[in-house]
Amino acid sequence: MPPEPGPLDYRQAGVDIDAGDALVAAIGKSVAATHGPEVLRGLGHFGGFFRIGPVGSGATLVASADGVGTKLKVAVLAGRHHGIGADIVNHCVNDILACGASPLFFLDYFATGSLDPEIGATVINSIAETCKELGVALLGGETAEMPGIYQTGDYDLAGFIVGMVAEDEIVDGSAIQQDDLIFGLPSDGFHTNGYSLVRAALGLNGDVETARERLGSDVAYTAGLTLAEALLQPHRCYLQDVRTLLQLGVIRGMAHVTGGGIPGNVSRVVPEGLTAAIDAGSWSPPPIFEYVTERGHINPEEAFRVFNMGIGFVFVCDPAHARVVRNAAPDAVKIGSVQAGSNGKRVQLLGL
Repeated sequence: MPPEPGPLDYRQAGVDIDAGDALVAAIGKSVAATHGPEVLRGLGHFGGFFRIGPVGSGATLVASADGVGTKLKVAVLAGRHHGIGADIVNHCVNDILACGASPLFFLDYFATGSLDPEIGATVINSIAETCKELGVALLGGETAEMPGIYQTGDYDLAGFIVGMVAEDEIVDGSAIQQDDLIFGLPSDGFHTNGYSLVRAALGLNGDVETARERLGSDVAYTAGLTLAEALLQPHRCYLQDVRTLLQLGVIRGMAHVTGGGIPGNVSRVVPEGLTAAIDAGSWSPPPIFEYVTERGHINPEEAFRVFNMGIGFVFVCDPAHARVVRNAAPDAVKIGSVQAGSNGKRVQLLGL
């Protein structure tokens, strides 16, 4: 009998989170050197801030750029491309939403080795449909055909979004205090992060026909969906839920849970000297997460470092507003609290 495979991690799957962190640290000074007084805050938040109005309370643009990652490989294998447009729009909207901003307009970048007009139209029409639903203008974009860069059948997709918030209404976590409560909003699966590890865990990187057969199967963890349908659930948009909470004035900090999982993203908004104590047992991740982690023998710490584990958006509020939060966002789950700092860690995962 062959030996039991060892635990799989993101680096073995081809993605090095530490290298990404090192790059951000290496470019910080050169990026900061381009900033004038209109640029508020530096790198590290979920969007970049550029004030266009009066100092202190004026209109501030918030911009962000992102991609769909290797979820695209699953879409190509499965021949299912429509939800990819929603993925990129919702991801970008959530990023600037975590800053308190409302989205204004969007642009896309679609690149491929050999253009398939039908696939391209499916993806971009999906972008347009999602923008229309959210009240965001799709101003344009770029379609690039680059043989030799992308393999036949593959494509890449990036999105660029600009929103607006008044300077005195920016939410950056600086108002967070000890004993504040931490709530999470559920995700719709893996969203747009961790798919290199998902693909490795599920054996989707080998023979194409075998991978397609596996994606077309119905497993016990997918609630009647095929594996492809479960993995390609679109990235949930949190705009309506969070906009209501912002209007009520109850949010002190927010994090969109993307690459880096809950620890890597919540840590971006917790002030120095405080720790977000997250109880990992306070919610149950959807079964698809259990399926992937079991198949890949992925350690719980690694899973929480890579995947959203069923929580796609996190916000922090004063305990006095807990009832208001539950009424305004009924599917929000209390997942922790803010405590005095512990060993310099901005996030502590409990119960793993």
